[in-house]
Amino acid sequence: MENSALKRIQAILIFAFAIGCMSTAGCSASRHHAATPSESYRNQQLAAELTHAATKLMSEDPVKAEALLRDAIDADLYHGPAHNNLGVIYLNRGELYLAAEEFDWARRLMPGHPDPRINLGLALERGGKYGEALDAYASAIEVYPEHLPAAQALARCQIRSGVRDEYTDELLNVIAYRGTHEWQSWARNQLALSGK
Repeated sequence: MENSALKRIQAILIFAFAIGCMSTAGCSASRHHAATPSESYRNQQLAAELTHAATKLMSEDPVKAEALLRDAIDADLYHGPAHNNLGVIYLNRGELYLAAEEFDWARRLMPGHPDPRINLGLALERGGKYGEALDAYASAIEVYPEHLPAAQALARCQIRSGVRDEYTDELLNVIAYRGTHEWQSWARNQLALSGK
C-alpha cells in the first residue's frame, strides 16, 4: 500500500476514534476513566467492597476515601455508587466541574435513584447554574416522587433563584408537613412571605 494511502487510512481511523470518544461518556470523562470499548473486565464485588470501605472514611480521611473510590472505579467503571461518592468528595473540596462530572456518571448508572440527581443539582447550584440545577432536582422528583430531600432542594433553589411558581407552594406545603423541624419552619416562613 502506498504511503499516502496508509496515512489517509490512519487519519480516518483517528478521526473515527475521536468521534466515537465524543459520543461516549467514558472517553471524555474525568482523568481516571480510561476504559476502552474492548474492555470487558468488571469486578462488581470488589467495586462494591471498596466503595463501602471508602464510605466509612469519607469524613475522616477523604484522601484515602478518594483513592479507594478510584480503585473501585478501576475495578468496575460502571459502579454508580463509587462515582456518586467520588463526586461528593469533589463537591466538598469545591471542585464543582469534577463533582458534576461524577454525579452525571452516577445519574446515568443509577437511573432510579434520586441521590446523584440531587448531588448534581447541588454542584450546579453552587456553580451558579440555577436553571440546570432546577432540572436536576426536578429529575430527582421524577424518579422518586415522594423523596423529601429532592422536594426541599427544588423548593430552596426555586426561591433562591427567583423562579417561584405554583409548584413551589405545593413543595413548601409538603415540606411544612413532612420535613424536620428546621425545614418545617423554613417552609412555613416561605409560605407566609408569599401570603399562602
